[in-house]
Amino acid sequence: MEKKADTPIYWSVVAHEEWNLIIAATNAGLCYVGSPGQPLAAIAEWTGRRWPGRMLQRDDGKLQPYAKELAGYLQGKQRSFAMPLDLQGTPFQLAVWRALCGIPYGQTLSYSELAEQLQRPSAVRAVGTAIGANPVLITVPCHRVIGKDGALTGYRGGLDMKARLLRLEREVLTAGGAQMHA
Repeated sequence: MEKKADTPIYWSVVAHEEWNLIIAATNAGLCYVGSPGQPLAAIAEWTGRRWPGRMLQRDDGKLQPYAKELAGYLQGKQRSFAMPLDLQGTPFQLAVWRALCGIPYGQTLSYSELAEQLQRPSAVRAVGTAIGANPVLITVPCHRVIGKDGALTGYRGGLDMKARLLRLEREVLTAGGAQMHA
């Protein structure tokens, strides 16, 4: 876990269709994936809170491997990520984020199911709050968590983005199944 104030947080933009996602990484790994169309000021504010004293520095080359993996996912070409992550959070948030990474591609869990999986069935709201604090959209798949009734609920990237990501995963799985049976 890097803490050196003289080491910058590197950032770049991943463009996919009409989405422009700001991504950021430390030398240790990806630490941020923003919402579509989010202004640079939002990541500057986030960096100031999570990484006080660290400067932002654009470096498209350094972030190219992260951008390539994210683009591959958004194009339906890959289902998982190999990139290193550098997540900063409380022990509870980190536990929730690890649990999110365990939700299989194309599947969903409700907030209460996730709380039960974490052996904290009465902590549904706390689980929701931790999910909302997930700094790495898509790669830590918080879009796979839905309401108990199956409804799409809060998502930092917006409900349209959440719906599109879930639809993409379903379509990739359906196409994969069709190719296997062809």
